Amino acid sequence: MTSNQVPPVTGELPPDAPRGLMARFRNYFLTGLVVAGPVAITLYLTWWFVNWVDNLVRPFVPTAYRPETYLPFGLPGSGLIVAVIALTLLGFLTANLIGRTLVDLGERLLGRIPAVRAIYRGLKQVFETLFSGNGSSFRRVGLVEFPSPGMWSIVLISQAPSSELAASLPGEEEHISVFLPCAPNPTTGFFFYVPRSKIIEIEMSTEDAATLIMSAGVVQPGANDQKQRAAALAGMANAARVANQVSLQPATQPAPAKVE
Repeated sequence: MTSNQVPPVTGELPPDAPRGLMARFRNYFLTGLVVAGPVAITLYLTWWFVNWVDNLVRPFVPTAYRPETYLPFGLPGSGLIVAVIALTLLGFLTANLIGRTLVDLGERLLGRIPAVRAIYRGLKQVFETLFSGNGSSFRRVGLVEFPSPGMWSIVLISQAPSSELAASLPGEEEHISVFLPCAPNPTTGFFFYVPRSKIIEIEMSTEDAATLIMSAGVVQPGANDQKQRAAALAGMANAARVANQVSLQPATQPAPAKVE
């Protein structure tokens, strides 16, 4: 090996490699951010949801039954408890004959209002499909060649189109409806019908698919294994340290050519 050649990087760092104070501070800060970030965001969203339900339910609760009437401070989650009890009681009353009769009467009244009828029927079908125990919507994940040939996108497989709509679709092949979530917000996306043969169904849960989309591919399925994740983080940190060490090495001057 000549003096003007840089030794190859093997991925391992000598034990006595110097590390600056700012590098250590940056690594510790990023580690703390990775640990505390998801916890903080989860707690914030939970707190926001509880307060939102409390503010929504509180006007319907009499003042005499509110906890803040007898306590010097409000009790977070009291409105959420009231909402859960009210919805459970509503479901219990709807299960009997009198409750079903009242629900049918209310649906007939809403069905006579042109503007409200379409909204109510659409929302009812969505809720019945999403929260039914035997429904199959959005429980399967697939791949579709979109937006151009050679590019594949993750889609959530929904139901087959109705007979009237299926008759209007071109071709003889059966179509299936899919939803393509957008990154990093999977609540928005594209809905379209695709021939069944154009869908590649994969073994992935909808939770893993949502995580993959929200992270833009950073968090891959199967990353919940602690050993694999720790090994991946260690490899990334080691590679970063090696790259920093190589970049800080002084460039060697080429040896002068011999004059014959």
